[in-house]
Amino acid sequence: MPRSRRAQRRGPGSARAGSTASEEEEAGSEVLSHCSSASEGTSPAEEAAGSEAADEAGQEEEAEDRLKEHMDNLLDKSAKSRQAALQSLRLAFSSKTLSDFLLERRLTLTDSLEKCLKKGKGEEQALAGTVLTLLCLQMGSGPEGEEAFRSLKPLLISVLTDSTASPSARQSCATALGMCCYIAAADLEDLISCLSCLEGIFSPPSAGEGGSTPTQHGPLHCSALQSWSLLLTICPPSHIKSILDNCWQKLPLLLSSSSVTLRILAGEAIALLFELAQDMEEDLCHHDTEFLCTQLKVLATESNKYRAKTDRRKQRSIFRDILRFIESGEYQEETVRFGLECMYLDSWARQRTYQAFKEVLGSSICYQLQNNELIREIFGLGPPLVLDAAALKASKVSRFEKHLYNSAAFKARTKARSRVRDKRADVL
Repeated sequence: MPRSRRAQRRGPGSARAGSTASEEEEAGSEVLSHCSSASEGTSPAEEAAGSEAADEAGQEEEAEDRLKEHMDNLLDKSAKSRQAALQSLRLAFSSKTLSDFLLERRLTLTDSLEKCLKKGKGEEQALAGTVLTLLCLQMGSGPEGEEAFRSLKPLLISVLTDSTASPSARQSCATALGMCCYIAAADLEDLISCLSCLEGIFSPPSAGEGGSTPTQHGPLHCSALQSWSLLLTICPPSHIKSILDNCWQKLPLLLSSSSVTLRILAGEAIALLFELAQDMEEDLCHHDTEFLCTQLKVLATESNKYRAKTDRRKQRSIFRDILRFIESGEYQEETVRFGLECMYLDSWARQRTYQAFKEVLGSSICYQLQNNELIREIFGLGPPLVLDAAALKASKVSRFEKHLYNSAAFKARTKARSRVRDKRADVL
């Protein structure tokens, strides 16, 4: 009986406790459902943005992990593995901006590239030279880039001047020496030594002694002359005067080379020197400019059948521009468009600089012009533009508009070429 009474007494209280507990659970569930519905109603855009940011961060981490793996493979025992790693690094360095990532690992990467240049052969050395050029381009003209150039400059000169080394390796080192010196050299001594080394490649001693230059020239001579011309654009006026005295008679000898590429590069180098002399108000009357103009006229109107038709056409077009500049000071301005921006090439110095970067970067030149701070500083483009999605969408052109633009450009180009052909026919 006492137990049943206690049970009877406890029954109503326990029922009330159970009912209150169930009410609290229902209220809590309602609050949670309300909060979840509110969050579902207000945050889809935020959730999408957060997921996109997370995806980008994940992709960036994966890309950095792959780059680290490629850097580790530079020390692999297999030559094929090292070459594959160098090719992957070349592609990554040219198509992305990785300055922060590379600055932290520059010493390790520089040591690995030095070993590839020392112990590698042929293709591996050529790839290492290209990757070194892109590394300096990524690090910029600060003390880190200068340190990398200073450490590898003697090795680049050693491979470049080694007649037993692979021609492709020597060509790559000629390009690397010119580009890295242009970007990172801080002392005039480094600039002068690089100029002297490159000049010794494309201008052998026989040319300076009054003899005839070798008629056979290859890509090595072209790369050396390109790098030499690039370094002329940053030479101080005092050194330009000595170059005019020493090289003005050497360059015209290269106009008779069997290589159309070297003939064109020599003509552009002559125009560049002429432009730099004008900027310094240097009088060139004591140089034999009349004989030079005669040579240029021959190349601008050459129609020898033993030369390829495309080579003749390209040579005539460029030498007409060179001759016009030397005779009247007129330069054929070019426009380079990338994204929403454009850049004007209005001098031989600016043209030589753009061509040098374009040859190293290839199809990635437009991306680097938009995003690489060093390149934008060199060409005076200012800081990189920050564009939102709406601006990018508005910048896209429809297919129909592209078709109309191409049609108009084709008509204008045809008219311009017709006028040039008529004038050329009158000359001939």
